[in-house]
This record gives sequence, structure tokens and C-alpha cells, in this order.
Amino acid sequence: MWFVLALCSALCLGFYDVLRKYSLRGNAVLPVLLCSTVASSLLMLPMLAGSRLGFIDTDSMLFVPPIDAHMHLLLVLKAAIVLASWIFVYYGLKYLPLSIVSPIRATAPIWTLIGAMIIFTERPNGTQWVGLVITLCFFLLFSLAGKREGINFKSNKWIWSVIIGTLIGSCSALYDKYIVNYEGLPRMSILCYYSFYQVILNIPLLFIIWYPTRKAQPFLWRWTIPMIGVIIIVADFLYYGAIDSEGSMISLISPLRRSNAIVAFAMAAIIFKERNMLRKGLCLLGILTGIGIIIWGSM
Repeated sequence: MWFVLALCSALCLGFYDVLRKYSLRGNAVLPVLLCSTVASSLLMLPMLAGSRLGFIDTDSMLFVPPIDAHMHLLLVLKAAIVLASWIFVYYGLKYLPLSIVSPIRATAPIWTLIGAMIIFTERPNGTQWVGLVITLCFFLLFSLAGKREGINFKSNKWIWSVIIGTLIGSCSALYDKYIVNYEGLPRMSILCYYSFYQVILNIPLLFIIWYPTRKAQPFLWRWTIPMIGVIIIVADFLYYGAIDSEGSMISLISPLRRSNAIVAFAMAAIIFKERNMLRKGLCLLGILTGIGIIIWGSM
């Protein structure tokens, strides 16, 4: 079950990347991020109200259990980690091709694996290790395709912005494992409250960073912006269901989620008409091979 849930989450994340890229083209980053997080919060608000007023049964998958002050503090930290990751990735995604950003983001499983081995003593078998190494090697080959588009991976600040966001995102994955399996936070409480806290944390950043430069970086409304918030809630709902399932391994769920690069890559060619897709496609074939080996090793 955790395998199926992780795969469905990956599909949602693929469309999530496409919506973000479309929304950020020529647009201000922080207002887009705030509006999308507000959409997530509005989606969760009826579930919270229904849970508190008794309209949603306690055994329903949509029920939001009450949590104590300690758990709220854990979710404030969770919101801060995710928001930091998103800010770095959003800036990179605005200025870089989607077919470059998605493979870089897909390196997250490697860093998550290292963290899972250190913190949770997870031990993937030999076959899974082979798959992870192959996947990482083909991710690195994307840098060659980037050079053909004039993107130097060593000196381009937007590349480093995506890398930093990816590393922070890996920390978030490990933190998710901790708060779900060790602190016992219900997934609906996580989805609900951390969405609210993201909005609260984002508002001061908007006024401090973006508002003084609003004329140089105007905000343009697009219908895809609230859809970002909706689809990430669906993806996270499936994701938390995966890591909460018996026998799940975060070091395997993470690479499965990153297979969202397949959807993002296809949409980059169809919608955004990005270049060098054949060369990138061969690298993607290698990525799929690595992911397939990881899946085979988990059976």
C-alpha cells in the first residue's frame, strides 16, 4: 500500500511542478507562494471546522485530531523548513528550465537515504543501493545538457538555489519520519496546521522582501496559482499515508516520489517547448532504470 500511495503522490507532484513553472513565468515569487499556501489553508479549513463541530466522524480519513502545544511547535518548525525549501526552489524554477530543475530535485533521495541511515538506522539492500547509485549518476549527466543551454552548474546562482532547496527538502523528509513515527502526529493534523503556519510565516517575508521591490517585480494573477496549493495538499495526503503505513521506508518512499520528474519532463517538452529534450530524455531513461531497480529490490 505504501508503494502505491507514494507513486500516486509522485504523479501529483509532477503536475505540481508544471503548475509552479507556469505560474512563476515573469511573476513575483513570494506573492505566488503566499497565494498558493492560502489556497492550501482554505482547502483544509472546512475539514478542521467539521472535525471540531462534529460533522466529520473521528474514524473518518478527513478527521483532524486535536493536538497539544508541543505538537503545534513541531509543526511550526515543519512549516519553516518547508517554506525555506520552497522559497529557494521557487526562485530557481522561475529562471531555469523545468527539464533542468526536476532532475536536480530528484537527487533528494540520495541525501534522504544518507540521513535515514544515520538517524533511523535504515539499511537498504544491495539491489536498492545499485539503483540509487545508477539514478544519481544519470542525474549528474543532466549537467551536460545544461551546459548546452548556457547553464553552468558551478557558477549559476539559480542552480545553487535549487540545490539548497533540495537539501532542505531532504531534511523535511527526515523530519516527517520523526514527527509521524516517533511523535505520533496524525497526518491530517500535520496537513492542516502546517498549512496555516506557512501562511503566517510567509506574510512578514512578503512585506520585508517583496513589497519594497513590487514595482520592479509585479505580481500577476493566474488561475494556476491556487491550484498549486490544492494539488500539493493531495500529494502530501498520499505521502503521509505512505510513510504511516506498516513496513514503509523513507529511503524508498523518497525516490518513488521523485519519479515525478517523468511527468514534469514530458510537460516541459509539450507545454514549454524546452530544448535538448532528446539528450535529456536519454538521461531520464537512465533515471527510470535506476528507479526500476530500486522498486525491484524492495519487492
